[in-house]
Amino acid sequence: MHLTITKTPKCYVGGAFIRSESGQVAPLNDPSGAFFANIPLCTRKDLRNAVEAAAKAGPAWASRNAYNRGQILYRLAEMLEARAAEMSEAVSLGGVSPKDADREVRAAIERIVHYAGWTDKYQALLGSVNPVSSPHFNFTVTEPMGIIGIIAPDEVPLLGLLSLVLPAITSGNTVVALASTTQPYPAILLGEMLATSDLPGGVVNLLTGRRGDLIPTFATHAHLRGLSAVANPDESKTLQIGAADSVKRLKLIPAETPTDWFSEKAQGLYQIRDHLESKTTWHPIGA
Repeated sequence: MHLTITKTPKCYVGGAFIRSESGQVAPLNDPSGAFFANIPLCTRKDLRNAVEAAAKAGPAWASRNAYNRGQILYRLAEMLEARAAEMSEAVSLGGVSPKDADREVRAAIERIVHYAGWTDKYQALLGSVNPVSSPHFNFTVTEPMGIIGIIAPDEVPLLGLLSLVLPAITSGNTVVALASTTQPYPAILLGEMLATSDLPGGVVNLLTGRRGDLIPTFATHAHLRGLSAVANPDESKTLQIGAADSVKRLKLIPAETPTDWFSEKAQGLYQIRDHLESKTTWHPIGA
C-alpha cells in the first residue's frame, strides 16, 4: 500500500524554515475543495524574530557591491526558471487557469531579471553632483533605508509579492514580507528557492498568516524603517497611524483599486527610489 506523504509547509526566516511560534495552522484546499496542506499562521513574535534576522543580514547585504547583488538576483531568476512548472502549479491552487498561472510565473522571472539589471545603474540616475556657490564639491548619493516591511496583495500572489520585495532588496535593504493570505503557497515555494539560491539568509524573510494579526505590528515596529503595503481602507488607517507614531516611510497601494502587476508601471527606477535615503556630502576643492 502506498502512503501519501502530505507536505508540511514552513515559512522562510533568517535562512531557515520555521513553523509558527504558536503552532497554529490554517488548512489550504485545492480548487476542487480537497485538502492540500496546512499553512502556518505566524504571530507577532514570529514577525519580531524575522525583523531581528533581517537586521543581522542588513549590513553585509548593503555592503555588497552592486554587480554582485545583480548576480545574486539573476541566480534567483535561474532558480525560478528551473522550477517554473512546479511554481505554476502552486499559483494554480488559487483557482486560476494553467495558462494564467504560467503567465504569472513567466512575468515573475522577467521581473527578477529586470531588477538584477538595475542594481548597478540606479545610483548614477538618482545621485547627483550639485552646483554650490562656494569652493566645494557637493555630492548627493543614495543609501538603503534598512529593513522594509512588505504586505503583499492577495491576488497575483507570486508576481505581486516579488514586485514589492525586489525594488527594496535591489538597493541593499532587507525585507520582512507577509504573503497573500488567500493564496500563500507560492510564497512558501519561493522560500524554498531562496534557500538554495545565493541570496544570503535574512535578506528576504517570508511570513504567512492573518493580516489582522500582523499588520498592527508591521505598523508600529520601530526597527522597520519603511512599509510597502497593499491594504484596504481599515488596514491603511492602522498603517498610517502606526507609521506616524514610529516615524517610518509608508507606501500604500489601495487594495480596492485594481493594480496591473503585469504592467511596465509596476516596475522600475522609481520603485527602487521609494526605499532609498539621500545623503549629501561637501568636500573642499583641492583638499
